[in-house]
Amino acid sequence: MPGTKTHASFWSDFWSLARPYWVSEGRRRGVTLLAAVIAFTLALVWTEVQFNRWNKDFYDTFEHKDRLGFFLELGRFTLLAVIFIVLAVYKQYLQQMLMIEWRAWLTEKYLGQWLAGQAYYRLQLLDKGTDNPDQRIADDLNIFVDLTLTLSLGLLSAVVTLVSFVGILWTISGALEVAGFSIPGYMVWVALVYAIAGTWLTHVIGRPLIGLNFQRQKAEADFRFSLVRLRENSEGVALYRGEEGEHANFRQRFGAVIGNWWSIMQKQKQITWFTSFYGQMAIIFPFVVSAPRYFSGGAPLGSIFQTASAFGQVQSALSWFIGAYGSFASWKATVDRLTGFEQAIARAQVEAQALKGERVEGDDVELALAHLALALPQGTPLLAETSLRLVPGENVLVTGPSGSGKSTLFRALAGIWPYWTGRIELPRGARLLFLPQKAYLPIGTLKSAVAYPAQAETVGDAVIVDALCAVGLESLATDLAREENWAQVLSGGEQQRVAFARALINKPDWLFLDEASAALPEQAQADLYALLHERLPQTTLVSISHRDSLVWFHPRRLKWALGGPEPRLILN
Repeated sequence: MPGTKTHASFWSDFWSLARPYWVSEGRRRGVTLLAAVIAFTLALVWTEVQFNRWNKDFYDTFEHKDRLGFFLELGRFTLLAVIFIVLAVYKQYLQQMLMIEWRAWLTEKYLGQWLAGQAYYRLQLLDKGTDNPDQRIADDLNIFVDLTLTLSLGLLSAVVTLVSFVGILWTISGALEVAGFSIPGYMVWVALVYAIAGTWLTHVIGRPLIGLNFQRQKAEADFRFSLVRLRENSEGVALYRGEEGEHANFRQRFGAVIGNWWSIMQKQKQITWFTSFYGQMAIIFPFVVSAPRYFSGGAPLGSIFQTASAFGQVQSALSWFIGAYGSFASWKATVDRLTGFEQAIARAQVEAQALKGERVEGDDVELALAHLALALPQGTPLLAETSLRLVPGENVLVTGPSGSGKSTLFRALAGIWPYWTGRIELPRGARLLFLPQKAYLPIGTLKSAVAYPAQAETVGDAVIVDALCAVGLESLATDLAREENWAQVLSGGEQQRVAFARALINKPDWLFLDEASAALPEQAQADLYALLHERLPQTTLVSISHRDSLVWFHPRRLKWALGGPEPRLILN
């Protein structure tokens, strides 16, 4: 749980998240912006000091009935107000620029880590506890940058304000005589005791907010993800008439959001009770304490207002933690989530390297398996140690019962399945392409969907149109620039035809098809395989299928045998 971390561990985690940008090659613009924001922050504190001095001079004009001085002080206030407004506007503007720079750099870094080595895929297998990586990249990074800058600059402003005003308050508050003892600068000590007591009580009351904010981000992301899942699978839900079940699922997940929100509301109500009382008392408190000096003639009216203003600044600076506690709780929860995400990615990469065998490029033109053994994440064996060689030009049909591990074999050959041992030796320089049963279609133009994984601009329109016409999608040939969520627009069979078009465009040396034509009629399947033979005569096909009709296109059979003590492969 996030609340169990020690303070040292938390600050270590925070520094590991924040440091990389500030030591990166792209830090120059960020450092420049940060220096500018700090300069504007210090300048704003300077204007507060000037306003404090103005308070004394302005209210003294009332006491002395100085009409000319009154109007001069109004002019002085106007000048200070204009300076303050300009500084405040540009400080916020530059801070937002810095947020964009830092967030963009962090987003690129996290996207790179998430995508590198198929970590996005392995996290689903190895670390089920890392929920909603999309939310951590899209939302948590934004919150982290925003609150880190807001809190750190707020703390800087509080420290500088404290240093600037504590001397003023010490000088103008005078000494307090108590039982024969003189307490110099007594208002400083009063502000210090007042702020320490308030900070301690705020922490005691609000500490549970850290864990509640951690759970809030998770609950919100889970609810949003379930809504996205319905949108992506709307046809399947509609065919099953699964609306009632989906509604119940939404209600349950949103119930978690509401339950968490009620807990946060209750805790924030308690904090608001205290901080409101604390803040209101801080307004009147300096006047109550300094009033005896004024009534005894020991201080002019302007000094009383200056004292109250300085006390407010010192007390506010010392009480910075109280006002920022809600933001701090959200910030700490975000740091914990991002740290957990980074650790999960690193753990997935380490475990994957430790679990899988050796996948290398050899000097031979054949694809060789040596002592290859496959297993499920739970350790259940899918394939006993197997050694065999696949010869280029000899198409192979992989058969076996459903769930036996045929698709897992392809995942191991592709290098994304971590639970295997042995050695896979690929032909050196060979281009491999894998077509799964459900083709992935990115949102965007049809051209980008057909060219995938290649960039659309690297493939000519004529090539795309030729491939679409060849696989029986002539009706789409004029829609290359049309942008859609093609996974929702095209039928399952049309999506598989797009996958075959990709094969024609990429011209791989080895093409692995995992039930890649299962959604098509047998005649359409036969036509597409005949097309592959015609257009890609140098490509070796390795297909998984339950249809006997594909035997005609594959002279060799790789059969998954489950009859013995351990699953094994037989090549004939």
